[in-house]
Amino acid sequence: MRIVLADDERDFVDVLAERLSLRGHAVRVAPDGAAALAALAEAPSDILVLDWFMPGLSGPEVLTRVAQSSPGLPVVLLSGHSRLDEEAFPAQVCAVLTKPLRFDAFLEILEDAAKGQRQTEGESHEP
Repeated sequence: MRIVLADDERDFVDVLAERLSLRGHAVRVAPDGAAALAALAEAPSDILVLDWFMPGLSGPEVLTRVAQSSPGLPVVLLSGHSRLDEEAFPAQVCAVLTKPLRFDAFLEILEDAAKGQRQTEGESHEP
């Protein structure tokens, strides 16, 4: 998979990127929303993993722009602060996860998202 990881928590995203890379995925890290949009414009991606609460261009702003520019791109939302209301998101949002993540469950969600499967509330893979 070609994955863009957009998250301002540098240690978290670096570890996640390394683990995904070790499994053969092409990962680009974006430390903020503007960098995420630039990475998506720069090269094709199979999925966007997007932190909801980032300084500058926030997750909601990025999601709005991605929904307009790449409506078919699967998006997995992350939040370290609170559970987000999944019903309020466009169909391209495949899952909403709360940090910290269990990596194996996260990887399964990414694989499902790349296949076009949306994570439903009853199938939560969160810890």
